[in-house]
Amino acid sequence: MFFRPLAAASFAMAIAMPAQALDLSQMTDEERQIFREEVRAYLMDNPQVIMDAVQVLEQRQAAAQAQADLSLVSDNAEDIFNDGFSFVGGNPDGDITLVEFLDYRCGFCKRAHGEVAKLLETDGNIRLIVKEFPILGEQSLLASRFTIATKQVAGSEAYKSISDAMMEMSGDVSMRTLRRMASTFGLDAEAIEAHMDSEAVTDEIRRTRALAQRLQITGTPTFVLQDELLRGFLPFDEMLALVDEKRG
Repeated sequence: MFFRPLAAASFAMAIAMPAQALDLSQMTDEERQIFREEVRAYLMDNPQVIMDAVQVLEQRQAAAQAQADLSLVSDNAEDIFNDGFSFVGGNPDGDITLVEFLDYRCGFCKRAHGEVAKLLETDGNIRLIVKEFPILGEQSLLASRFTIATKQVAGSEAYKSISDAMMEMSGDVSMRTLRRMASTFGLDAEAIEAHMDSEAVTDEIRRTRALAQRLQITGTPTFVLQDELLRGFLPFDEMLALVDEKRG
């Protein structure tokens, strides 16, 4: 009856050793079977060991992902921060740059919209860059083509008005609703609609999608804050804390 405590101790030592230090091939079939049974018994008696191991694994994976993301941002910095076509808002001369990849049909993007607006108003020294990344179907693409066409035809101020309205909009996106939206802001809906399928609009969407692919972005919203990729929705308090952290 002395074997189990001894095996448990051996197991604890084994998992602390490098993988090559434990050579099951040197055991007899009987010893190997006994060892496996003892390992199973140990884990059943101490299930927290499994949870601890999973936690360590997740921490290592998160650290590795964060390091990989730093490299991705560094390697693609020019296209992220200075592509020459993305909308720039907030404080264009701000000391912190926040980039958002968004889809107007994304519920979390709609939630993030108010949080980002609050952040820009509270801080006052943040440069915002908006990347149109329609990934949720034809209505998403229609919305982005319309907002980009608005920017290219009527300018950044008109784009912001339409983009904000699109984020607050509920229901389906159709040309009828888009024309009505443009008219609400006194814009030339016909001119915008005529430009929606232009090569200039298509090229902007294509280039942003290519950038997102290089950054391994598969969902929205996704943010780039200075040198860091932030995948998913973040509430105002967390964003503000991250901005303070970036400033040191």
